[in-house]
Amino acid sequence: MTMDERSIDNIEAGQPWEVCRFQPGDAEGVVRLFRLGYGEGYPIRTYMEPAMLIRENEALRVISSVAKTPRGDVVGHTSLYNSAPHAGVYESGAALIHPAYRGSFKLYPKLILHSLELSKTLPEVEAVFGEMVCSHTTSQKMSTKSGSVFTALEPDLMPAEAYETEGKVTGRVAAVLSFKIYRQAPQQVYLPRSYAGELPFFYEGVDQDRRFAVSETGSPAGSISDITHQVFDFARVARIAVRSVGSDFSESLKTLEKALREKGILVYQVWLNLADQSNGEGVDILRKDGYFLGGVLPLWFGTDGLLMQKILKAPDWEGIRLHAERSERILEKVKADWERSIQDQSVDC
Repeated sequence: MTMDERSIDNIEAGQPWEVCRFQPGDAEGVVRLFRLGYGEGYPIRTYMEPAMLIRENEALRVISSVAKTPRGDVVGHTSLYNSAPHAGVYESGAALIHPAYRGSFKLYPKLILHSLELSKTLPEVEAVFGEMVCSHTTSQKMSTKSGSVFTALEPDLMPAEAYETEGKVTGRVAAVLSFKIYRQAPQQVYLPRSYAGELPFFYEGVDQDRRFAVSETGSPAGSISDITHQVFDFARVARIAVRSVGSDFSESLKTLEKALREKGILVYQVWLNLADQSNGEGVDILRKDGYFLGGVLPLWFGTDGLLMQKILKAPDWEGIRLHAERSERILEKVKADWERSIQDQSVDC
């Protein structure tokens, strides 16, 4: 019986498996795995269309690792993929294990390890980051073991519905970000004055030939901000990338936020470029609008980024589970700045 004739939900449990880099012949098996795990409505079409998955891997916009049995059944997948503004920064994700193999506690770690080891060999990969959910600590522990460094926290990032299979998830789920950096050049980092005291902590374990100064420069009169954004409807999240802050930033932000609110967006994230000397002005504008600190995003634009965020409800702080002292301290700093933002908004009212 060929793989095309055999339904993936009938794959025999208990077969041996090995982890290897994705090959074009694996595409059908990966797609079947995702259809089994998520149904036909999975929003990332790369993993639902074999030709697209092959094309994205060939272009190195996606770098997949798969677990296969001797019969060629794909029983596990993970990948590195471009999601940051800079193409050299890859996110680790899209991990999925066949239900019959979820009892194999070595399979998922082997997939992640293979993916990270593979990334070291590819000159296109300058850094790998992950967004580890905070409804449990399993992936956070794996990130620590891999040598990655926690640098930011995203409260209330995802709805509970995204984790129905895990059970006992009721509120929105936070994520902690970690980075593993392979290649980078010296860079000048401009710290916004509002966070000049806090950000050096976020850089601990990350700082490799960075020169720090305080952002003192305002945007030139008549300058135009470089802003792009993405909307994730299911999660009710918008991500706004700001490569440079212009004199129009305040008005541009208001216009964009108004349109996003009409779409029902609940979580607003702004990425500011720390190589932009005017980023401090942008931070001041965001803080007045209720944004609070998220953390540092190394090499996000090729240069470092700063995460600012606003949530249109009180975050579920009590539901955040962390395992490392460093991430606990990040939580303390992020929550303290959120509390400051609430107080500031109350005073303005």
